[in-house]
Amino acid sequence: MPAPRTPRLLRILAVVIAIATLPTVAGCSANPLQGIVRDATGGNVDIGGATVPADFPAAVPLIEGEVVSGVGIGSGEGKVWNVGVRVADATALDAIQQQLEAAGYETQVQGANADGGSVVSTSADYGVLVVIARDGDSFIANYSVTPTQ
Repeated sequence: MPAPRTPRLLRILAVVIAIATLPTVAGCSANPLQGIVRDATGGNVDIGGATVPADFPAAVPLIEGEVVSGVGIGSGEGKVWNVGVRVADATALDAIQQQLEAAGYETQVQGANADGGSVVSTSADYGVLVVIARDGDSFIANYSVTPTQ
């Protein structure tokens, strides 16, 4: 049954990418973006700025660091979250993977190099995609969290 989830996951990733890039391109506050994303998704959107959304799942460990973005999209069982955390470098991916595994997540895919990397981990309740990418002199670990259904 993974095939039906693929279009939903692609839509979610498209919205996450749009949310992550629009503030930089537009140079504006998150409030206008919230309306744009709400119209595009037809759902509830909470662009919380530089904080972890209040309802972010406690079962998903986040690496310590400066939170640079936090977004929640949807509601109820269909809610998804995206959180960006500034990290020192791409080697933070190893610590993130270890945190997820210690919390009961199984690593599905992992790949890294000096410029970044990604890990996909799943549990009975959530799927977590973490992408680390260079942001000037530092790196951002971007967590995208979806409930497993």
